[in-house]
Amino acid sequence: MRLSIDRERIPTALFGAASLLLAAFPIAFATETLHGDPMRGEQVYGRCRGCHTIDRNRIGPRHAGLIGRKAGSVPDFDYSPAMRRAGAAGLVWNEETLDKFLENPTHFVPGTRMVYAGVKDAQQRADVIAYLEKVGGDAQHAEKASDRPATAGSSKE
Repeated sequence: MRLSIDRERIPTALFGAASLLLAAFPIAFATETLHGDPMRGEQVYGRCRGCHTIDRNRIGPRHAGLIGRKAGSVPDFDYSPAMRRAGAAGLVWNEETLDKFLENPTHFVPGTRMVYAGVKDAQQRADVIAYLEKVGGDAQHAEKASDRPATAGSSKE
């Protein structure tokens, strides 16, 4: 018995099979959650220290209570209009929003004054977010930090 192959259908069949495989990969990767390591995150946060600290405003706002805080809402910091608008529109800092912002700040909040190019490595972003969660607490527990005297903030987020 001789097998007959329709050579005109091979490219279509291969394209269809490849499409199914490629379509399945983003689903598999999207469900993979990176677990951040606060110790590694502290090292990555070193890049942020030129403008930010946990407990005081500097060029950028303090990060105490960042998790769960509305963007542009530290009362004694002069945010860009873009960051204030983002907060007024409902942007709240959590793992997902911080991940997107840290990846590309000017793309996530167009008009932000934060000119940092971003952290391109997803694991490093997860690590720095874990560090911020550990040392910065959440917005509800940062009230004491907001009562401390802060240095004059200027204009970066």
